[in-house]
Amino acid sequence: MKWVLKELSDYKNEPLSVSEKLDLSQDIMDRYSKYVISAKDKFDVDAYVFYDNGNAIVNAHVRGNIVVPSSRSLTPVNLPLDFKIDEVYVDTKAQLKKYEEDDEAAFLLEDDDVIDFDKSVADNIILQIPMHILSPEEKNGSKMPEGNDWEVISEEEYETQKADNKKVDPRLAKLKELFNDSDK
Repeated sequence: MKWVLKELSDYKNEPLSVSEKLDLSQDIMDRYSKYVISAKDKFDVDAYVFYDNGNAIVNAHVRGNIVVPSSRSLTPVNLPLDFKIDEVYVDTKAQLKKYEEDDEAAFLLEDDDVIDFDKSVADNIILQIPMHILSPEEKNGSKMPEGNDWEVISEEEYETQKADNKKVDPRLAKLKELFNDSDK
């Protein structure tokens, strides 16, 4: 999906309505292979593009699936996505400042005034990946990963171990009393 800002001026009264299936797998894998295992499915994108005083306002709804690594074990996890994008594209720095003050997502167009919305969709897909993502087995409490002389434990197990370490060996309890007397 690419639009030229000047051509969008025809849509002052009625927004441009676009509904497409985008194949973003190559772009996503080229730019974000560190975060995504696979993006083979096409993404359904429904967008409305408004032209307002030299600016293009894009409201879009994106649906699709990507495969990302689990944050715990790096096993592939299917991640369904369903999100909205609201962005403004401007052609001058003065207009960009106006939108930044309002905390809106605004972008300054390059010399050719072309809006490459495919790149924006790919970037927003990456923003939708949660910091912690678990496979269904990991969510259901399957065994935590472990290796040679290490293992991942739950918070409950950690608290139990911490409490066990605070308990004093009964054979050493008398020594504890000895140190209390010397402090007085």
